[in-house]
Amino acid sequence: MAETGLFPIGSRCFLYQVDCPFDLNHQRRFWAMADAMAERDGVAEAVPGMTNLTLRFEKVPEDLDALERDLQRLWVEGRQKDLTGKILEIDITYGGSGGPHLREVCDLTGLNIDEVISLHTAPDYVVFAVGSHAGYCYLGGLDPRLETPRRKVPLQSLPGGSLSVAGLQTGVSASAGPSGWNTIGAADVSFFDPLSVPAALLMPGDSIRFRAAEVIA
Repeated sequence: MAETGLFPIGSRCFLYQVDCPFDLNHQRRFWAMADAMAERDGVAEAVPGMTNLTLRFEKVPEDLDALERDLQRLWVEGRQKDLTGKILEIDITYGGSGGPHLREVCDLTGLNIDEVISLHTAPDYVVFAVGSHAGYCYLGGLDPRLETPRRKVPLQSLPGGSLSVAGLQTGVSASAGPSGWNTIGAADVSFFDPLSVPAALLMPGDSIRFRAAEVIA
């Protein structure tokens, strides 16, 4: 688990992270904290992440100890923000060249292909945060029976639209890049368009529903 505290990631940018469970109730607390901190004088941006909150200031904060105490107070208060947005249905081709690790996930979980796909398509996955790369959605809601370790040797390049699982998370790559997750399928969807407003297709509080359009065993 992550260490709780305030950590610098630049002269005017700080990360407040909390050692807490990865679930919707705790994520709602970060959403509420982001709103509260966004109203604070000198805060240029407050962005909720996965069990953390990133703060960007207009100038270097003078008293970091006081800032950390304020953040700790907000966390202990436990206020939550309930976000309910749109649901995006995404057709997935499970297995085949776009899902090369589907059988490995079966071996790791002790489930067969039909069971893996049934469990994976059952929930509506809430977007907890958007980050990592432009448009990428961190999702909550993966069935614990699909929990798998990260790959020992990451892939150097994974196409955009790749559907992967690792730990208690699942997600679709918004663009090509390296990955240490287990890729079980592929989708034809664009999560980020710099010419659109907003540029990201989904926001925190939105949800994704996966549908098995095709299975290539």
